Amino acid sequence: MEYKKQRNLTTILFTVYFFILIWILLFKMSFSFDFFLDAIHGNRSINLIPFSESVIVNGKIYINEIINNILVFVPVGIYTCMLNPKWPFIKKISLSFFISLSIEVLQFIFAIGATDITDLIGNTLGGIVGIGIFYIFTKIFKNKTIKVLNILASIATVVLVGLLSILILAN
Repeated sequence: MEYKKQRNLTTILFTVYFFILIWILLFKMSFSFDFFLDAIHGNRSINLIPFSESVIVNGKIYINEIINNILVFVPVGIYTCMLNPKWPFIKKISLSFFISLSIEVLQFIFAIGATDITDLIGNTLGGIVGIGIFYIFTKIFKNKTIKVLNILASIATVVLVGLLSILILAN
């Protein structure tokens, strides 16, 4: 019974995270579908050369964008391990890759943001970091790992939703 409760909580937390991720990356935190209609007539941009023009500012690599791309996908790796613990490592990594690829393709189709291979690499790396964090937690917390991660994810979700609510109300 405890396992089922924890799994349900994990599923809910992942769903909230995923909707927030999509809302931020695709909808650019907008509540209007007019954004998509305007974007369809926008310029499409694609960069297939890793770590090139998209992350170079004034001749220097802008590392913050790379770090943010990694950090935003760490939860994908953690949630993948929590929800699919028996999947092989490569399948867990593949999920991060395909979620990121889907977002990049949708950005290109709807002309929202730039489609960039560097983002795909960073996001996939974030998923790998998340998988690593999960395995570190399993070494520390053993059979309490899911419960501990659900507690931490619940706190993070409440804080994130609260901050986003304040941001929305302030604008």
